[in-house]
Formats: sequence, C-alpha cells, structure tokens
Amino acid sequence: MSDRYDAGMKVRREVLGDAHVDRAEAQKTEFDLPFQEMITEGAWGTVWASDGISRRERSMLTLALLAATGNFEEIPMHIRATARTGATKRDVLEAFQHVAIYAGVPRANHALKLAKQTYTEMEGSQ
Repeated sequence: MSDRYDAGMKVRREVLGDAHVDRAEAQKTEFDLPFQEMITEGAWGTVWASDGISRRERSMLTLALLAATGNFEEIPMHIRATARTGATKRDVLEAFQHVAIYAGVPRANHALKLAKQTYTEMEGSQ
C-alpha cells in the first residue's frame, strides 16, 4: 500500500473509530478493493488528512454536503464521527440550517431527522 493509503487509514480510524473501520474492512471483497483503496487514499489520505481546516469544520462541511446532495445514507456515520471531530450538536444544527436556506428545507429536514435518531442511539449506548 502507499503512504497516502496508510495516512488515510490512520485518519479514517481516528475519525470513524476502529469498530466501524474494522467492520468495513471485513466486508471488503476483491471486487470493491480498488474502490476502497481509492476512497481511503483520496477522501481520508488527502482531504481528511489535510491540516487546512480543522476536523470539526471538515465534519460540518461533510454533513452539510451530504444533506445538500441528498446522500442521506452516510449522515448517521458522520454524526457518530462528531464525537471524535469535535463538531457539537449546535454545529450540526447550524450546518443543516445552511442546507435549508441554500439547498432546500426538505433535505435539511430529513438530515435533522437522521441526526436526531443517531444522537438518540449514541446517548442510549453510553
């Protein structure tokens, strides 16, 4: 593997947690291996590994972009990651309010619903 892959895996584990990454790694197949390597190097080893903005800010941007583009299936994972990135519930609410104004209320509303469910699950498991 490349240095960028190794850096990406380190950041991915720091942001998403070992349990999540271990589950994802266990599901990897020969078919999706190239895709998994690409996102580990590109998303985690380049974008998330950059020190240009904080992980808190990156977390908020990621959640806003996921909601704005209707990619709701990854919102719970990134809500759980806020426990490690430092993005607060208030930060997430602010990000989704931006989504409501600039990308549409229905998308922000659905993202908030997912966030509320995920926070409830997180608080219940503590």
